Amino acid sequence: MDLERARQQMIGQQLRAWDVLDERVLGVMAKLPREHFLPPEWRNLAYADTFIPFGHERRLAPPKIQGRALQALAPQEDENALEIGSGTGYLTACLARLAGRVTGVEIHEELAERARRNLAALAIENVEVLTGDGLTMEFDRRFDVICINGSLPGKTTRFEQLLTPGGRLFAVTGQPPVMHAQRITRLGESEWHRENVFETCLASLDNAPQPAEFVF
Repeated sequence: MDLERARQQMIGQQLRAWDVLDERVLGVMAKLPREHFLPPEWRNLAYADTFIPFGHERRLAPPKIQGRALQALAPQEDENALEIGSGTGYLTACLARLAGRVTGVEIHEELAERARRNLAALAIENVEVLTGDGLTMEFDRRFDVICINGSLPGKTTRFEQLLTPGGRLFAVTGQPPVMHAQRITRLGESEWHRENVFETCLASLDNAPQPAEFVF
């Protein structure tokens, strides 16, 4: 399969068709070898409009969802980014090409190590991948950009609190069959703006809080 051609078709037929028009985002996704982050048996589907498994019951989201997430976050070259649920590192790599510094968090050590190897093989150095649960681990700073790779079925303000003023959070919230991809912008120390940017459906982030059950 001609993966280079498939990558270029992804840009025109999936990303632009789904209103991913930010040229910086398109440029990064047009160059990064998505197949590099997948198990060998799935690499021919690297640019397909589908979810692709990569281990630990996790799946790489379709390119159009990742493109919309990056576009909503609009990372800048002087900004610090946090990614929760790095997997094998593809979206981590995209963030690293757009932001100044990226901290990735992955709960499964085997996936975290694969992400580190994948990023190192592409000489992407402005990133660190930590092993741990991003819902509970402590951070010594706040972030300009936060991307959650997995849905949050229940309410939590943890990640909103980790934003700098002016910082943006991308998170998918709610429950199937319809979830909302949200961009949350911190306007000040105690003020945030929430915006639904599109509808989608993602698997829950590991250990994500669940909504309270309704009792009659």
